[in-house]
Amino acid sequence: MKFPQPHTLKQIAEIIDTTYVGADDFPVLGMNEIHVVEFGDIVFVDHHKYYDKALNSAATIVLINKEVECPEGKALLVSDDPFRDFNKLTLHFKPFQSSNVSISPSSKIGKNTIIQPNCFIGNNVSIGDNCVIHSNVSIYDDTIIGNNVIIHAGTILGASAFYYKKRPEGFDQLISGGRVIIKDNVDIGALCTIDRGVTGDTTIGEGSKLDNQIQVGHDTVIGKKCLIASQTGIAGCVVIEDEVTIWGQVGVKSGITLAKGTIIYAQSGLGHSTDENKTYFGSPAEEARNKFKEMAYIKKIPELIDKLKNI
Repeated sequence: MKFPQPHTLKQIAEIIDTTYVGADDFPVLGMNEIHVVEFGDIVFVDHHKYYDKALNSAATIVLINKEVECPEGKALLVSDDPFRDFNKLTLHFKPFQSSNVSISPSSKIGKNTIIQPNCFIGNNVSIGDNCVIHSNVSIYDDTIIGNNVIIHAGTILGASAFYYKKRPEGFDQLISGGRVIIKDNVDIGALCTIDRGVTGDTTIGEGSKLDNQIQVGHDTVIGKKCLIASQTGIAGCVVIEDEVTIWGQVGVKSGITLAKGTIIYAQSGLGHSTDENKTYFGSPAEEARNKFKEMAYIKKIPELIDKLKNI
C-alpha cells in the first residue's frame, strides 16, 4: 500500500508515537507485508525469529520491538507493539469510509455494464465495460474489475483478511487496507468470497473462471485461465500460476505456490508447493499416480493377510 504522498521518518514516528533510528527526513513511501515489500516501504516484525528476514528484506523501514543494529541504507521505528502500530498506520492512511447509498458516487462503471438490483458498490470501486453484476453482490471499497466480467448473485469482494494476533484478552485483527483486483474476462460464480489484501492486492487473473461457493484468502494471486470448482478454499498469500485446475472441495494451505498447469483432484488437501504440469490427489495431497498406486496396494492388504494365514 503506497501512501498518497511521500512522508518522512519523523512524520511517521509522530503518527504512531514511537522512537526511530535514521535521519528525520528519511523517505517513507508506503507500508506492506513481508512478502510484497518494496523500496520505501515499512514492514513490521515483532518476533526475534523473523528479525533477520525483515531487516534483510526489500523494505527500507523496519517497525520492530527491539533496538537492533540498523542495516546500511535503512531506518528503524522502535515500538513496544509493532502489530498495534502497523494497524494505526493503516487506519491513518486508509480509514474506513461508511456509505449510505447502494452505489457510491465515487465509483466508476464502464459502458454497457449491467448492475442488477440490490447490489452494493463501495467507494472508489472501478468496474470496466460489458460486465454483468448480478443481484445481491457486494463490492467493497477500492475493488478494481476489468472488462467482460460476470459476477453471480451473492458474491462478496473485498472482505477483511482472516489475520489475527493472539493476546491474553482475545484475538486482535490485523486491519486490511488492500484491494481486490479482477482482470478481464473473469467469471465468478454465486456465493463466492474473495478477501482483500492486508496491504497488497488479491488478484484474479485474466480469463480465469470460478465456480460457486469458493473462498479466496487475502493477498492470493491467481493467474490467467485457471479453473476452480465449487467449495474450494484457498488460504491467504497463495500464488496460483497460469492454467491451473482445482476441482471441488479442495483446501489449499497459505503461502504456497501452485505451478503452471497444476491439476488438483477433488477433495484434496494441499499443504505444499507443486511442480509444473503435475497432477495431485489426496489429503495430504501427493502426485496422483503415486497416490492411486498406494490406494491399490492398500486394497490388497486383506488378500495378503489371508495368504499369510494359510501358510
